[in-house]
Amino acid sequence: MPPYYNPFKINPNFLRHPTLKASVMSTQVAVAAGVAGLGIYAFYLRQNASGSATGAALATNMDAKDLKPGKLPLSGFGFHSLRLHSTELVNHNTKKLRFELPDPSQPSGLGLTSALLTISFPKGRWLPVLRPYTPTSDLNEPGYVELMVKLYPGGKQSTHLHSLQPGDTLTVAPIPELKWTPNKHPHVAMIAGGAGITPMYQLVRGILTNPADSTRITLVWGVNTDEDIFLRDQLAKLEESYPGRLRTVYVVSQPSAQSPHQKGYVNRQVLEQVGLGGAGVESNGTKVLLCGPPAMEKALKGTKGWVGGGKKGVLQELGYTQDQIYSF
Repeated sequence: MPPYYNPFKINPNFLRHPTLKASVMSTQVAVAAGVAGLGIYAFYLRQNASGSATGAALATNMDAKDLKPGKLPLSGFGFHSLRLHSTELVNHNTKKLRFELPDPSQPSGLGLTSALLTISFPKGRWLPVLRPYTPTSDLNEPGYVELMVKLYPGGKQSTHLHSLQPGDTLTVAPIPELKWTPNKHPHVAMIAGGAGITPMYQLVRGILTNPADSTRITLVWGVNTDEDIFLRDQLAKLEESYPGRLRTVYVVSQPSAQSPHQKGYVNRQVLEQVGLGGAGVESNGTKVLLCGPPAMEKALKGTKGWVGGGKKGVLQELGYTQDQIYSF
């Protein structure tokens, strides 16, 4: 994802006051960097976003004739204010937030794997909090977009989003991610940890519902408890509807006594058990996608260091090359 910056204007007089404290100066410098970064962000989006009804149709499997001509609500660069339509508590710490799009007859225009950068001012802060969330709703659905938001202890943005009530608004900006090309890879291995399932789920549904895409999918999702598998029913329905195309594996670190899922963490043993290891993985066309907590991604991808100083990750030990691995 591109870096996230503060899009606020600078006080044009701040450089004229040499007696300003260092803390104030550092804040203004940070704001200046944010303005410069906003320009980079705009360029990035203009290079990657679909932008038109035809582009959105290609990205979301819709027929272009079903879309109105012109630009769709979230298909290009810009900040947008979305009104919260409803909320639903899906488990002990995750809420589904359903937002209204400006045009109820049009889909969002987001492409597969796109995220929304959420921008808010939690109580007591004058600088914004910015966090990306990947929509889990059907990108073809007109009028709405949904976010699954996990509440983290002390999390500024997740706490703010969980406090929103129907009628409240949220500022967002689209972030294009991996450009997915149907059938470019015969098999894609998706490895998610916790809330990192959301970009995977969006892509899983996009692949399977596209008649022109025959990519096979293996999804490994590591969670803390059985209750954290908040998309279990949706994934089970897709697995049933597309036999032989999707395999889902859940790994639970603290399973209940009656849990049907494997206990532990996503490690080499788990990946080998589900067929993601063995000879020839570097040349079998598999693409590996990662999204999860930093510690998990570090263990799977390894670390970089000075010449020869890095540490191999589990995926490299299994034979995957860096070109085969992509992190959201």
